[in-house]
Amino acid sequence: MSENTLTENTTRENAVTENAWQKLNAFTDARVGLGRSGISQPTRHHLAFQLAHAQAIDAVHTELNIDALQTSLMEQDWAPDCAPLTLHSRAMDRATYLQRPDYGRRLDDASIALLDEHTRTRSDKPQYDLAIAVVDGLSSLAIEQNTLPFLEALFDCFNKETLNEKTNGQWNIAPISLVQQGRVAIGDDICQHLNAKCVLVLIGERPGLSSPDSLGLYLTWEGKTGLTDASRNCISNVRPAGLIYEEAARKAFYLLNEARTLKLSGVKLKDRSDDDLIQSEHSESRSFLTN
Repeated sequence: MSENTLTENTTRENAVTENAWQKLNAFTDARVGLGRSGISQPTRHHLAFQLAHAQAIDAVHTELNIDALQTSLMEQDWAPDCAPLTLHSRAMDRATYLQRPDYGRRLDDASIALLDEHTRTRSDKPQYDLAIAVVDGLSSLAIEQNTLPFLEALFDCFNKETLNEKTNGQWNIAPISLVQQGRVAIGDDICQHLNAKCVLVLIGERPGLSSPDSLGLYLTWEGKTGLTDASRNCISNVRPAGLIYEEAARKAFYLLNEARTLKLSGVKLKDRSDDDLIQSEHSESRSFLTN
């Protein structure tokens, strides 16, 4: 290596002023202590930001390959026997979906007719305990990468429950609904028209600049059109770099059992899955402040 090259590399290294907070990057994906080059960001951090921004845009605008997802679900041993139901919101395309959030919260007429027909054909059978809706939301990438491994972990919890005498028993689960151009509240329509007791919505969350692949879970007891977010429980940031699948499934399964026991969800249902408490069998629904 020539002397000129060594001098040039040394000059480039010295051009970046490091920040003492840089060591925090070992604990977070947030952009902390990036340092500076003159009065600007170092080039590598500027380029990394532009890449993250482009990935977030792609996550929002890329269409979900719903046919491939449906095929993959039908190949899984743990999935319900019935083929997934393919549904669509009232937002007919991505541009409408982004401009009219209210359209993404409701099913279109064809989807409602499909659910109503499904319910009529099984009117002599027990009511569904749970409807699972997989919704593209604001990140098709999150759905494509996280849906199958999370559902596998969740159905593993359902299978283990049958061996535990202290649980509420088996769950009667509806065919999985796959929804295009949907938002969280569309799960209420699905729950109502499938005549299910509870709905669990898996949805691609709004991408962040370090998380274009984040999956959100929303649980609603007795979902019906017109409910607000106060009626839902949320588990966020489900992905390998966030809340891992097994932990998310454990929390979701806990909330599902609590919702079925107490017949409620939302602000009235607290996630105590991490509490290390000893309770009597009669104290589940009572506050420690009550006599």
